[in-house]
Amino acid sequence: MMTATAQHPWLDKTEYPFTLRQFQVNGHQMNYIDEGAGEIILFVHGTPSWSFDFRKVIKGLQQENRCMAIDHIGFGLSDKPKDYDYSTQNHSHTLEQFILKKDLQNITLVLHDFGGPIGMAFALKYPERVKGLIIMNSWLWSSKGEPEYEKFAKILRSPLLPFLYRRLNFSPRFILPKSFGPKNKPESKILKHYRKSFSKASERNGALAFAKSLLNDQDWFESMWQQKEKLQDIPVLFIWGMADPIITPTNLKKFQEGFPDADVYQLEASGHFPQEEEPEKVVKAIQRFLKDENQVLNSPDRF
Repeated sequence: MMTATAQHPWLDKTEYPFTLRQFQVNGHQMNYIDEGAGEIILFVHGTPSWSFDFRKVIKGLQQENRCMAIDHIGFGLSDKPKDYDYSTQNHSHTLEQFILKKDLQNITLVLHDFGGPIGMAFALKYPERVKGLIIMNSWLWSSKGEPEYEKFAKILRSPLLPFLYRRLNFSPRFILPKSFGPKNKPESKILKHYRKSFSKASERNGALAFAKSLLNDQDWFESMWQQKEKLQDIPVLFIWGMADPIITPTNLKKFQEGFPDADVYQLEASGHFPQEEEPEKVVKAIQRFLKDENQVLNSPDRF
């Protein structure tokens, strides 16, 4: 273990006061945090974020729960090797290694953005280890043929994409700020924690790989969607920022069609990052879900 030190001089320890822990995987160090005690809540982030964007939710839940959050290799405070398999599938394998090595059981997974397919791949493989699923502004199917996706795919195929991501730090500098709801724009001191975690051009290949995943992994996403029945006995909660310009409420509607018994909590003013924009409401929604989840599990009619 180590504390946040001069190794990350840009890190505001008041905002992110957690003990940093290291998990050795694939020859590299993956940062994670492990705060509180009780039922396990494991947070899995997307792009271009890291465990930082869950910090306020973790602060609100750690008094009664064991809150764990990883930084994918290539993100946050984890190693960012220049040459590495940054595929979405490999991130899922890494998550699997982490959970199995720590022997985590009865996990409530909180999945956001790319954390959705990464975490759902684990849940589909090990449903017996998953107590609940909380999904925020994500997806789990192929978008091929959808007009909005096809227009976006043309941008993703541009030969300028690597330049934009590596040289201009495009994702945290330009895409992330515009993904927030109009009433919840982040302060510059907060945005700094997303930009500074990709300080060098050589450290930005993880974010670039996620962009390429939207071109390369549509069939993989769809293959998981076709297996969703494996998760029918696991309680599901969708917490959705309805003002998200990137992953729109259309995705929520499709999720609801696939998981008709799921609970849904809509945040009308939130954009792509409900956990950053309206963390108090997210905390309360998770607390209610966990309480209801335990009541169902303890019901004499369950079996």
